[in-house]
Amino acid sequence: MYDIPHLDLPPLNGASGTVQLPGSKSISNRVLLLAGLAQGTTAVHDLLDSDDTRVMLDALAALGCTLRRDGQVLHVTGLGGRLRQNEADLFLGNAGTAMRPLAAALAVLATLQGGRFTLRGVPRMHERPIGDLVDALRPLGCTIEDLGQPGYPPLRLVGTAGGQLNTAQPIRVRGDVSSQFLTALLMALPLATEAGDVVIEVVGELISQPYIEITLNLLARFGITVQHQGWQRFTLAQGSAYRTPGRIRVEGDASSASYFIAMGAIASHGGAPLRIEGVGSDSIQGDIRFVEAATAMGAQVKSGPGWLEVHRGRWPLAGITLDCKHIPDAAMTLAVMALYADSPTRLTGIASWRVKETDRIAAMATELRKLGATVDEGADFIVVQPIQAPQPWQTAALRTYDDHRMAMCLSLAAFNPLAGGAAAVRILDPGCVAKTFPDYFETLFGVVTADPAQVPVITIDGPTASGKGTLAAAVATALGYELLDSGALYRATGLAAQLAGVNPDDEAAVAPLATRLALRFGRGAEAGRTWMGEREITDELRLESTGLLASRVSALPAVRQALQGLQLAFRRAPGLVADGRDMGTVLFPDAALKIFLTASAEHRAERRHKQLISKGIPANIADLRADLEARDARDQNRAVSPLKPAQGAKLLDNSDLGIEDSVQQVLDAWQQRGPLNGV
Repeated sequence: MYDIPHLDLPPLNGASGTVQLPGSKSISNRVLLLAGLAQGTTAVHDLLDSDDTRVMLDALAALGCTLRRDGQVLHVTGLGGRLRQNEADLFLGNAGTAMRPLAAALAVLATLQGGRFTLRGVPRMHERPIGDLVDALRPLGCTIEDLGQPGYPPLRLVGTAGGQLNTAQPIRVRGDVSSQFLTALLMALPLATEAGDVVIEVVGELISQPYIEITLNLLARFGITVQHQGWQRFTLAQGSAYRTPGRIRVEGDASSASYFIAMGAIASHGGAPLRIEGVGSDSIQGDIRFVEAATAMGAQVKSGPGWLEVHRGRWPLAGITLDCKHIPDAAMTLAVMALYADSPTRLTGIASWRVKETDRIAAMATELRKLGATVDEGADFIVVQPIQAPQPWQTAALRTYDDHRMAMCLSLAAFNPLAGGAAAVRILDPGCVAKTFPDYFETLFGVVTADPAQVPVITIDGPTASGKGTLAAAVATALGYELLDSGALYRATGLAAQLAGVNPDDEAAVAPLATRLALRFGRGAEAGRTWMGEREITDELRLESTGLLASRVSALPAVRQALQGLQLAFRRAPGLVADGRDMGTVLFPDAALKIFLTASAEHRAERRHKQLISKGIPANIADLRADLEARDARDQNRAVSPLKPAQGAKLLDNSDLGIEDSVQQVLDAWQQRGPLNGV
């Protein structure tokens, strides 16, 4: 996951490969609560790991459920309908799939068994309506206190043991704001069927019916059969009781699949399809019907149990008019697909967008206009005009409003070269995707292609021990870019020669080893670690002896030639930070920003001395300085790629700068010279 202020996407021109979807958020949190209420232990497979599921898990643990992980399987031992903790303060983030059902279930349990529960979330959650659910629960006899603005969280649910619920009359709930209110009642009221049947009546038209189908399907898996007449009247039988199915698998998230279905429709052309695994023709999620909408716009889709394959078909895409009540979340993706169409796209039935993580109608209209689109919006509709010549695509910094779906949808705008554009796109607060798809952008970059000339590069060159590796890694992390530690390639080559018993000065023997390097640099939680094949070589690469080997093999022309192609391959989306001695002069002479570090040998020797002493390794500053000066002379005077500043390089003397100051200087320079300078 990218925990950075913004992520810049270069213009993208293709997509193919295989995507493994995370588990469905809607199914995950429903399954967790049902398992938490049920009698027995449920083994949950393929559970989504995200912000929304974490707050639900924290809540279940606070309520007394037992949670045990066994590899990728979570074992949930439920409450059996009986409270183990009668008081809790639950923080539920911005998870509507946790707030609404927990509010209903705890209101019922507190009334019958006694309790005092506070439910709160982030500020945006306190702006999302829950009044219709509260209005349905209070006539039952539930005591619900508004702790803020009436009709919105936070709430306090209180009751005394031995209370009664008024279930003789139907419980009425509005259905035209959010289907989560009905879902919450359907999941809570089986706990209140001891005295007789419980009937729920929906007032008005029920929106997002497919999500109710998910709820009914999962209730049945946990032993609750619901009789319903159309979508207006639902009956829970007397004596209903939750019991574990023993084992349940969470299918991939169909809403998340929509981004990759759209990606295939836009960018999978002239080659392999984009394959999506985790959801397919057997899905129980209503958003799988996004496939129908994408097909109407021109996508070619094949499907089977647990998989989809998508190619571009019609191009440009076709503008459509669609009532989106059946795919409210996935419909957001159609608004961005509309930019690539040949006629306007009108999406209706989307009033629920306005009460989601943000006002999605207003947010989508605002951000698409930044890209150059003409957009009209209303209470429950949006109309998007495609961006067509001579109207240019605009380079833009796009707000995500702390809304995961805004971030993922808007990333599709980076494929604008396929529609005649050449614009980079900045996604602000990309980490908000952690709500449902923490690795979304890493997954995206694993299947997309870009013209290498369009992929931005920052080079950081300098002499031995100048701190270029540390600086490059920090800059790459700050920007979310790929990292090329060219020195590690040479150190790995020297190490490979040593392990193979090859003389590091034997050019003919070392060069073939360089062509077969199977290096992998860690990212995210594994940042700073390096593997050669299955062997982790992180510590070995840092040895002084390995550095000396690198200096020797790097002077061999055949070795440098063998590693050149490998280094160039690191230039991929979203961008690259490359450090070494000839990154700006030889490998990436067209880099948008070239940095050359100029710390003196004296300062570098002092740094190296401190590093070695801190590790308990005896060292002499004078000897270290002499060694560094000898390496400098060798690097500066070698016949191939001598060490020198690249043309136009920014000279940075970091002798007296800490790493944070050095990073900031590079980022300031990047803001001026990068592809989104001034945005």
